[in-house]
Amino acid sequence: MFKKKECVAMLLAGGQGSRLYALTDKTAKPAVTFGGKYRIIDFPLSNCVNSGLDTVGVLTQYQPLVLNEYIGTGLPWDLDRNYGGVKILPPYQGKGGADWYSGTANAIYQNMQFIERYDADYVLILSGDHIYHMDYAKMIDYHKKTGAACTIAVLDVPLSEASRFGIMSTHEDGRIYKFTEKPKNPDSTKASMGIYVFTKEKLFDYLIADAKDENSSNDFGKNVIPAMLGAGEKMMAYSFEGYWKDVGTIDSLWEANMDLLGENPVLKLNDGSHRVLSRHENAPPQYIGPAAVVENVSITEGCEILGTVRNSVLGENVRIMEGAVVEDAVLMGDSIVYEGARVSFAIVDRDVKIGKGAVVGKKRSEAKGVAVIGEGVSIEENAVVADGEIVSDKGGLV
Repeated sequence: MFKKKECVAMLLAGGQGSRLYALTDKTAKPAVTFGGKYRIIDFPLSNCVNSGLDTVGVLTQYQPLVLNEYIGTGLPWDLDRNYGGVKILPPYQGKGGADWYSGTANAIYQNMQFIERYDADYVLILSGDHIYHMDYAKMIDYHKKTGAACTIAVLDVPLSEASRFGIMSTHEDGRIYKFTEKPKNPDSTKASMGIYVFTKEKLFDYLIADAKDENSSNDFGKNVIPAMLGAGEKMMAYSFEGYWKDVGTIDSLWEANMDLLGENPVLKLNDGSHRVLSRHENAPPQYIGPAAVVENVSITEGCEILGTVRNSVLGENVRIMEGAVVEDAVLMGDSIVYEGARVSFAIVDRDVKIGKGAVVGKKRSEAKGVAVIGEGVSIEENAVVADGEIVSDKGGLV
């Protein structure tokens, strides 16, 4: 007889990631490369393992092929288990036919049977597009001690930025009495991180009720959380202190990569206490040529640098040829910058070729925005990609 699982984690990884434009043309947002050798989904998966959670359902939908292959059996995260482990949960055909997930709450609703399979008392719901280290076990313990129906992780943000988030208003004991999505005049600075712990019975009750509501958009933030508050359920805010960033936009993805750099980086991937695990194939050692200039750069295996690279993050097997200059940029992997080309304030996806003498972006101090080159794109010799422009293989500029 299988032993019950106290808590099952459900990782929402089916979003299209439209604000990442060319970077998510061919892959789901959680599978986008980060920090050279990682994928965004490595962070919540590693958090689960580091928190002692060994049962994770990954809910996929949009462009799932790369993500499914990347997760595989879950071995790199020690989640290859006969009972529990990591399981891919795509939409499937039920008695009523095949149904796409219509929202975050609907995605969990369609997979209640998965949660029931493990007889879980609690359900941890996570997003697949955040970069952070967190011990979920502490949040689950807090939820149990307070006897809450739902606990929501919150991060204190500057009042000037609060309008960008869902804001939780709380009493002194942490009990939530109001939730406002992107308020114009916020009365609190406690921003929801999109991380929830539910007592299973309460979660199921509200998911079933939400599914019956034809006017619902089937979303946790828009529907389920307000419904629970309106019904007087005990809902608690769990304060998180540490690095956390939603990398759902080009600017935030670039910023998070830059946070890896410097003598005292804001974001540390392996500080000894919280290791980030990944499925990263072994590549040959990097090579830095005798005339190369390398300053404040994160370099992954297999890179060859013969030109100049400053303040940048290089994925595996990136080649920077003689006379090429790369500054304030993120190159995700398996790409080449040919002789005399210049890449500035940019994100370059995988398998990209930037031709001789080509110019991508402008210096950060002069640029209007981050330039983006999508996967598999070849930039011709002496071509110019303006600052803030996005180039996709679907047909040039986006």
